[in-house]
Amino acid sequence: MTALVNLLDFDPEQLIAYCGELGEKPFRAKQLQRWIHQFGVSQFDQMTDLAKSLREKLATRAMIAAPNVISDNTSSDGTRKWLIDVGQGNAVETVFIPEENRGTLCISTQAGCAVNCRFCSTGKQGFNRNLSVSEIIGQLWMAEFELRKTKGIATGPKGERQITNVVMMGMGEPLLNFDPTVAALRLMLDDNAYGLSRRRVTVSTSGVVPMMDKLSQECPVALAVSLHASNDALRDGLIPLNKKYPLSELMAACRRYLEFAPRDFITFEYCMLDGVNDSDEHARELIRLVRDVPCKFNLIPFNPFPESGLKRSANPRIKAFAQVLMDAGIVTTTRKTRGDDIDAACGQLAGEVKDRTRVQERMQKMAEYQKKFGENFGKIVEITQ
Repeated sequence: MTALVNLLDFDPEQLIAYCGELGEKPFRAKQLQRWIHQFGVSQFDQMTDLAKSLREKLATRAMIAAPNVISDNTSSDGTRKWLIDVGQGNAVETVFIPEENRGTLCISTQAGCAVNCRFCSTGKQGFNRNLSVSEIIGQLWMAEFELRKTKGIATGPKGERQITNVVMMGMGEPLLNFDPTVAALRLMLDDNAYGLSRRRVTVSTSGVVPMMDKLSQECPVALAVSLHASNDALRDGLIPLNKKYPLSELMAACRRYLEFAPRDFITFEYCMLDGVNDSDEHARELIRLVRDVPCKFNLIPFNPFPESGLKRSANPRIKAFAQVLMDAGIVTTTRKTRGDDIDAACGQLAGEVKDRTRVQERMQKMAEYQKKFGENFGKIVEITQ
């Protein structure tokens, strides 16, 4: 038997092409896309405005299948985290962060990550493989309709959208899985699917310069850059990719991207590491580094884990660092921590199925650290300005 085609793998143009192969006109693809992405329907016999002949063809040739959910946890602050099975003992995580006037979904693009930033426990899992389009967009498809189901909200355009913003900041480096990431982005932006604004979809990168340029031409959305250091020597030790694409090249790529971006600034993510990158001089160095790049800074309190050998900057130090940037006229925020009680905070996403990071051993170490240094060791606390 011929394997069934997963329609979640098709972006809008690809779905039109597929319908053409079936002898159908382009408007059928748009109808089909609305049933899948606006109504969350996975059974063709429920797609009542499609011709019966088309439904019968699809039933024997295609399917609509997102990856299976292994676990579903909700934090005390409303953050919800799903562990998603992507096969061969690998899993990725998807996190929904509800706020008063928006709902943000953090999506993964790879199983594991090859960039191996020193301060990121996710990277310590190692890299297994890129996710397919259906595994990337399937996270949004699953989450949107699960959230609606939980709240009793109708599917379709008339039902209140639960996910208003998407950030590709989960497991993996999106720009090292370029084509499936862009196909998923096109579905997020398409009016016959999720209809999200380019300003409300953000790709985060550690600085893959050639792919930043390619993204600016193929599907420019909001861009966040994991910076985390103010000079090359420091960044080489924190983000090995910097040795290939140093800061001068990265800043030039940011300036080029802004010519096509939906927002007039780049967001720089900066993890605050005690005694490593958090001095006033580091802040002043950053000011000089980004002087020609319209930007805002998002300071991230580090989430400690034993293997890193790093500690979180103290709250007063984070505030002082932020003040130096703000005094220079740079918009600066400190990330409000969400979901730390279910390991959904920044840098904590590490699939729990295949024990690539000796999870049980790490948990035992963490318990020992907490006994020695207090129960709050390893937890992120909210920093207020």
